[in-house]
Amino acid sequence: MIIIANWKAYVEDRGRAEKLLALSKKLARTSENTLVLAPSAPFLGLLAHNNKSRVAFAAQDVSVTTGGAKTGETTAQMYASLGAAYALIGHSERRALGDTEADVAAKVSHALACSLTPVLCVGEQERDREGRYLSTIREEITSAFAPLTQKERMKVIIAYEPLWAIGKTADSAIRSDDLSEMALYIRKVLAELLPGKNASRVPVLYGGAVEPGSARELAGATSIDGFLVGHASVDERSFAALVKELS
Repeated sequence: MIIIANWKAYVEDRGRAEKLLALSKKLARTSENTLVLAPSAPFLGLLAHNNKSRVAFAAQDVSVTTGGAKTGETTAQMYASLGAAYALIGHSERRALGDTEADVAAKVSHALACSLTPVLCVGEQERDREGRYLSTIREEITSAFAPLTQKERMKVIIAYEPLWAIGKTADSAIRSDDLSEMALYIRKVLAELLPGKNASRVPVLYGGAVEPGSARELAGATSIDGFLVGHASVDERSFAALVKELS
């Protein structure tokens, strides 16, 4: 399974960042999971330098630009040069700050151009009984895939993060049957965008409330390929327990 630890802005101290990396390296030595850390930009530059472990790194976001006179921007090429292998694109928190579907599509293209694997985040604000939320998921995937070639589309990872489940306790999170249905729906949309049976080869992750107690159940009862973990990823005990549960 793929486990992406999104540190967000939880980690603000260098010592804590290095401690979490040391833990991740230790976990990676005995786990069959693919462990990916997504620290803030400064810490990615610090931690990914000369990294020779099995732990990989992801950018939490990339700029919509490709360089030039753009003060404060951090481009996909910058992240790639620092050692990142993945990039989170379209996270709900970035969309809430103004990222449009066009922005997300541009960022996916920039990431691919710099040999970063885009982790395209999609998810609904809330669920309605009529199922209109499904059109949100479809639009977020199709708009991001529209500029891409068939070969490029095969390199994208989908992370389903329902906004109504983020930051909640495991008891308030999605049920395994609902997640299973959503994973199937996402693959149905992908099947319309990819030739043959290639939709089944695109990893689909879950990024709602993820805790050690719920991760194993969700993984075992659904067809998801991993998790995008938020707050639990910066708690050493919780993250270690989660990785071990999924090993």
